[in-house]
Amino acid sequence: MKKASERIEPVPEATSHRLSLLLRSLRGLESAGVHTASSYEIAARFGLNSAQIRKDLAQFGEFGVRGVGYRVRELKAHLKALMGLERTRALGIAGAGNLGQALADSRNFNAEGFRVAALFDLDGRKIGGRSRTGVPIRDVSTLEESVRELHIEIGILAVPAEGAIPLAERMAAAGVGALLNFAPVTVPSLPNLLVKNVDLTFFLENLSFQLAMTKA
Repeated sequence: MKKASERIEPVPEATSHRLSLLLRSLRGLESAGVHTASSYEIAARFGLNSAQIRKDLAQFGEFGVRGVGYRVRELKAHLKALMGLERTRALGIAGAGNLGQALADSRNFNAEGFRVAALFDLDGRKIGGRSRTGVPIRDVSTLEESVRELHIEIGILAVPAEGAIPLAERMAAAGVGALLNFAPVTVPSLPNLLVKNVDLTFFLENLSFQLAMTKA
């Protein structure tokens, strides 16, 4: 198997998305007590494409046993290592409002490979407090030193539009390597910072448009 560190060519976002779906499927199989499964069985059970599963995996090495299929636990471990999930990455969330605290307390943000280390806000009534599950809320003025202290690798923005880009720039300067932006504004790519914009309004408008088209 090729090691992730040996790959220098970029992997298409669509491929990484499918690998995440495959990893989720393998977790489901493992929870159900399934030890081996073919690409056809995985595809049929989780609504995936068996040929695409094989094609995606083939980019990273040889997996599976002919006539047997994939060993679920082993393939899951390989994917976790490939995706950098073999260790826990610390997350820092800017914005301790309803959305920020909901994200901090979400199981998805505190699952295999991830842990919310802190929330940041400028509201003195919130600073020093904690979210429902105990995530500390720090003064946003301490962002840079907190990133270094807590070894935060991924930043999350849950702030109003006007504060998003300045905070993204501060996170990048502090050494954060990737950013997930929930603010209603597009954060541009920054040096040494991977940015993923998640505009919830955009998705709602898209759904509304599709509904309108079905009734036209």
